[in-house]
Amino acid sequence: MTLTDDQRAILEMVKDFCKSEIVPLAAEYDRSGQYPWKQLTKLAEIGLLGASVPETYGGAGIDAVTYAMCLEEICKADASVGVIVSVTNGLPQQMLLNHGSETQKKRWLEPLAQGKHIGAFCLTEASSGSDAASLRSIATKDGNDWILNGQKVWITSGGQAHTYLVMARTSAERGSRGITCFVLEKGMSGLTFGKPEEKMGLHAAHTTTVSMDDVRISDEHRIGAEGQGLIIALSSLDGGRIGIAMQAIGIAQAAFEAARDYAFAREQFGSRLSEFEGISFKIADMATRIHASRLLALDAASRKEAGLSYSKEASMAKLFASETANFVAKEAIQIFGGNGYSREYPVERHYRDAKITEIYEGTSEIQRLVISRQVFKDSRQ
Repeated sequence: MTLTDDQRAILEMVKDFCKSEIVPLAAEYDRSGQYPWKQLTKLAEIGLLGASVPETYGGAGIDAVTYAMCLEEICKADASVGVIVSVTNGLPQQMLLNHGSETQKKRWLEPLAQGKHIGAFCLTEASSGSDAASLRSIATKDGNDWILNGQKVWITSGGQAHTYLVMARTSAERGSRGITCFVLEKGMSGLTFGKPEEKMGLHAAHTTTVSMDDVRISDEHRIGAEGQGLIIALSSLDGGRIGIAMQAIGIAQAAFEAARDYAFAREQFGSRLSEFEGISFKIADMATRIHASRLLALDAASRKEAGLSYSKEASMAKLFASETANFVAKEAIQIFGGNGYSREYPVERHYRDAKITEIYEGTSEIQRLVISRQVFKDSRQ
């Protein structure tokens, strides 16, 4: 892919930032589980916490392709930092940008785009993962107010974020058309957070429950029309899936480079590992899958930037890239041998971080459903 001078300049800036500010702390934060406020504050200063939002609303106004490539670099440095950046840039900001009123954009989007606030997306519940339409959180109308009750689970940046985009049921009879989107703010009475989950990977990206116990808000906190919440959420997930694809590619690239360099430096039986066909073929397969994943993801991003439909392409990218990340990280450990199983080396962290990319923002099974349905739909047109 040919880059413009501006794209090259932005990417070089991001690469330098990641090398100096994120990479040195990645292993430490993985061990401690410390939320990476230090890096996020600095990312805000260079405009990457509101990368895709127009400058009118406090963002950097970067195109979708450039942002995707920046996200890969951040995730390559530390996937925990990367997923926080992806989520706050993606679902909360894009939902407000595309469906919020001017007043709502001023109040909630601008602080997010400026990096003063971090955003969270609250859809998943204990009883409704892939089946998002079966959520049980309820918003009850009381005059001009709404009262929210329920609990969300697996919320990235729960307890750390300032702004929460929450889907709640406003009509029991209308099924998927009875769900509405609301904005909640940290510190509201009745809004509480569980302790960070003890996860397999992404330790620095806190994931918690978000509980609502008679949280009262005015109707000004409603985003879009009543009953349109699930449509708003699911349409916004397409962009989020590009973000997770780039996260997966960043993880894969980091694992690949570690394995490549190790294979070139390590000697066994009097030869470098890279000279053994069994190892060199692994490297070839890893490089090929990463390149194919990147092309898929950037194609989806370019379609988004052009205003074209990109749901199928985003799902293809997310599916292929997430499975590539798991393949590459697994092969990297194999190349490292016993050392790959040690926390002294980075590849075991990449392996742990990679797995979730096949699950959140829609499992691989859901992506195959989205893709196959669109394929059949296209064939009938």
